[in-house]
Amino acid sequence: MNDRYTQIRTGALRSGTASTVIDGAAHRVLRNTYMLLSLTLAFSALTAGISAAMRLPHPGILITLVGYFGLLFLVNKFRDRGLGVALVFALTGFMGYTLGPIISHYLNMPNGGQIVMTAFGGTAAIFLGLSAYVLVTKRDFSFMGGFLMVGILVAFLAGLGAIFFSIPALSLTVSAVFVLLMSGMILYETSNIIHGGETNYVMATLALFVSIFNLFTSLLHLLGFASND
Repeated sequence: MNDRYTQIRTGALRSGTASTVIDGAAHRVLRNTYMLLSLTLAFSALTAGISAAMRLPHPGILITLVGYFGLLFLVNKFRDRGLGVALVFALTGFMGYTLGPIISHYLNMPNGGQIVMTAFGGTAAIFLGLSAYVLVTKRDFSFMGGFLMVGILVAFLAGLGAIFFSIPALSLTVSAVFVLLMSGMILYETSNIIHGGETNYVMATLALFVSIFNLFTSLLHLLGFASND
């Protein structure tokens, strides 16, 4: 009888009609990820607030890319050491600093405060809703990995093209695409954690943070454009 139940449950799991139970290791990664994510989001918000209050200039696209990818390389290199956690704070703090001037720009627009708060609320709602969906259903979204990586690369290159060639319509399209891609990344990364695909909470935190950051800035762009209309 027990063997028969095991066979039925295994078949159900493979067909996606039953949920799995998060094991102890995955639960620890999930707990540590959400704890570190909360701290890095707070730290990034602090640096963004300081940057906006002091009216610091944006470092520019080249310095931003060098700083981001340089710190990203270091985080990945030291992902299994305590230094990796410190580097995550350095990276998220740097991203918060680059966000400050962007927020200042939108706050200076008519209804700027409403735009920023709506983007913040939308980002929070999307993240919490998608994360809760994965945690409740335990669905496996690993099949999205390849599509998301290609989509992000294409959208990233298109975004650079929109900046360097000053094409507002392309920039707006990229922002809309990024909202969808970052939503997919939240589903994918949360699923990856609970199914044991991601065992390093430092990298899991960074993946979710970058998704939230890009989701927020993309919503800001879209809402700012809609407000101008």
